[in-house]
Amino acid sequence: MIFDYITNRPVKDTPKEQVRQRTAHAIPREFGISLSDMTIDFAIPVGGRKRKADLVVFSHGTDHTLENVQRVVIVKAEPTKRSAAGLRTHEQAEGDLRELEELLAATPNARYGMWTNGIELFFLERHSAKFEERFEPIADWPMGDESLSDQNFASVQRLRRADAEMLRTTFRRCHNFIHGNEGMPKDAAFWQFLYLIFAKMQDERAPRTARRFFADPREPYDPAGQQKIRDRVIPLFNAVKKDHPEIFKGDEQITLSDRALSFMVSELGRYEFTRAEIDAKGAAYQEIVGTNLRGDRGQYFTPRGPIKLMVDMLDPQPNEKVLDPANGTGGFLVATLDHIRRLFEQGLDPNQTEDQKEVEARLAQYASKNLFGADFDPFLVRATIMNVVMSSSGEVRPNIYNINSLEFPDGHLSGTADARAHIPLGSIDVLMANPPFGSDIPITDKNILQHYQLAHQWRKQEDGSFTNTGNLQSSVAPEVLFVERCVQWVKPGGRLGLVLPDGILGNPGDEYIRWWIMQHCYVLASVDLPVETFIVEANVNILTSLLLLRRKTEAERNAEMFSSTPYEYPVFMAVAEKVGFDRRGNTLYKRHPDGEEIIEEYDEEQDVRVAGRTESRTVRRRRKLLDDDLPVIGEKYREFRALHPMPSALQDEE
Repeated sequence: MIFDYITNRPVKDTPKEQVRQRTAHAIPREFGISLSDMTIDFAIPVGGRKRKADLVVFSHGTDHTLENVQRVVIVKAEPTKRSAAGLRTHEQAEGDLRELEELLAATPNARYGMWTNGIELFFLERHSAKFEERFEPIADWPMGDESLSDQNFASVQRLRRADAEMLRTTFRRCHNFIHGNEGMPKDAAFWQFLYLIFAKMQDERAPRTARRFFADPREPYDPAGQQKIRDRVIPLFNAVKKDHPEIFKGDEQITLSDRALSFMVSELGRYEFTRAEIDAKGAAYQEIVGTNLRGDRGQYFTPRGPIKLMVDMLDPQPNEKVLDPANGTGGFLVATLDHIRRLFEQGLDPNQTEDQKEVEARLAQYASKNLFGADFDPFLVRATIMNVVMSSSGEVRPNIYNINSLEFPDGHLSGTADARAHIPLGSIDVLMANPPFGSDIPITDKNILQHYQLAHQWRKQEDGSFTNTGNLQSSVAPEVLFVERCVQWVKPGGRLGLVLPDGILGNPGDEYIRWWIMQHCYVLASVDLPVETFIVEANVNILTSLLLLRRKTEAERNAEMFSSTPYEYPVFMAVAEKVGFDRRGNTLYKRHPDGEEIIEEYDEEQDVRVAGRTESRTVRRRRKLLDDDLPVIGEKYREFRALHPMPSALQDEE
């Protein structure tokens, strides 16, 4: 069972119900409609029998009667095939929309309808004449207290903050439309999609009266309206290219047809990206990137749960340099920005315009000075910059370099010289990485291997220590070299966190690696992750762990070397058994010992549009709790660190 968002009562959990609940959750947030004006399974008489509308909206504050129904929603289960198939037009979906038209026609005063299966989304506007009922396609609903005839759509859209699940669906719809309806390859569709994302964010930086990235709900269905949309958006994209030379060469073009461009603008133009939560934008972006830019060199993009946990445990501060030397699509960097933003917001009201501007300015300054990333793949470098810029207000400019991190400070790639100047080895305060790993992608270049101690053969001594034989191995897995490189990159006393395959931490043949780590670092924490972590989000069946370290200073190493007794210190260790979903991606919820799911009550703030203004209301809700150990582990680590300061052999001397 799941809780119905409108009635707060349990209902059977089915694929169709999941779509209905997502829709019910989004309507109040996106259209300012009060939950008290909504209901489910409302009976409407059609042709002498009663038919249930999945969801209806009544005139604000009126009785829930047939005469007061203003909007009707039909919901279907989401298609089981989630690949980038083409989306239908209103004409192609005529058979499915007929049910919605019949319900609207049988409702005396209903004017707007919606049909959705979780991926496809159709809106209708009803026009009634004496002898005729017409249903015209529109791209969107008006706000709850308005009609399309009495609103300025360009100004109303700024009021809408994206619901996380609906934003993810919107991103997927846009990408599917380009790939499936325009016949573009996936990678070309991806870049066209991102061009429009950036045009949208460029538009949000303009005064509200000068917004251009929008589509009137009727424009996408009229050739003249489609041309108006193009005339507004193309100059925006030209401005984007000028403002972001670090991303665009200048010759990029929006090559979408008028119909596709209109569809994209009507979808993306609904939302105010700068007001959307960073996590919501990151999740939506990651879903699209993951299906397009995942490489064949061991690039398994890190799921959001472990990313948030590592950032939380390492706790980067505004004055610290942060680096991800294998940044993929920038998950660690975006999570770091979110972490720093929360630090900046302490004592401020993020809902106040001036406070929000102050936070954004400080965040932009922080990113330009202290946020760094690097990747071997130039496409991922570009995708990361786009992800970081999109996740912020658009003012943030991260420092992302196209380099071979294992070859650095040597190398021929375009970002090597800048990286040498700004992030030399030994200069980073906090490093986070999920390096590419796998024995099927070994490093065999002697010019690289010769610079690494761990690329040599090691011999175990009687006292348990190891000696470097000086003999070079013929090939080494990349994650082994990344361990040494990451330690080299942080300054003495700096902190680092790595996602590593469990073999490095457990295989007998890798004992010399663990010994080397212990010689150069203090182990802060080790967190075992379940196999589900990467199976669901990265489609990789591998056991991994988070290893958090602090690089020893020269004084600390000397103190240990000359001490008569080994320095001992407590290490935080945890095993995550649940990450919120099973191997098939099904959501898991916490349960009481008797098997009953745990229910939590909470208050939710909702904005309702009444008489042209927005009112905030508090609604008491109930929900099931996600069975995810990672947030608990983060909390326990903070408690542990409050009792046990960072380890240092110099503490004994003090």
